[in-house]
Amino acid sequence: MFEKMTGWYGETLTAVELLWVNLFGRKGKILRNIYVPKGNGETSEIDVVYITKKGIFVFESKNYSGWIFGDERQTYWTATLPNREKNRFYNPVKQNQTHIKWLGEYLSDPGIPLFSVIVFSERCELKKVTVTSVKVVKRDRLYAAVREIWDNADDVLNESNTEAVYEKLKPLTKVTRQEKKEHIERIQEKLAPKDSEKLCPKCGAQLVLRTAKKGPNAGNQFWGCPSFPKCRYTESVDGGE
Repeated sequence: MFEKMTGWYGETLTAVELLWVNLFGRKGKILRNIYVPKGNGETSEIDVVYITKKGIFVFESKNYSGWIFGDERQTYWTATLPNREKNRFYNPVKQNQTHIKWLGEYLSDPGIPLFSVIVFSERCELKKVTVTSVKVVKRDRLYAAVREIWDNADDVLNESNTEAVYEKLKPLTKVTRQEKKEHIERIQEKLAPKDSEKLCPKCGAQLVLRTAKKGPNAGNQFWGCPSFPKCRYTESVDGGE
């Protein structure tokens, strides 16, 4: 319940920040918690969208604190707290890619650009986050991120088109409490690390099984981090570091 409430709070703050974007002339319409149908009876939930003449900004909001480690190719990222407690969470870049895929299919209009923006709390530090394909920012840099995308994009929608997209998406925010509960349960089941997955406790990457080629352990298998040499974590197959 606490995680759900902090997520909701983060989405609220992201939406509030977008009101400042609106105020400074980059106008658009905001929708929160959109449940986009996937065609198989399931839904893909988008935290916040900002519908503008430039296209649709799709925001994935993360309200974590601590140090954030992640690479856009990894399955899981890591949030490390000052007490060294580590929390792993699904890669938000991949998560938003999925959202954008289903949103694009639902709108069925390839002429509308969809811009991915990952927004973290100001309480965290993006300690080692390697992403080049999309914007990953702290919430206090949200305006700057939107401005940069906006200033480099062409106008593709007029006021009437923007309103039409808004009206098409608005009904997707109206789902029952039971539907929300079922959606959350499906996502938690899908994104939870499988028993067969071993994650690096230092950077969150999925460990790979390797065989030592030299030294006293030559021929023995061990778990190694795929981020080597950036991350040199290793673990024996019996669980010892």
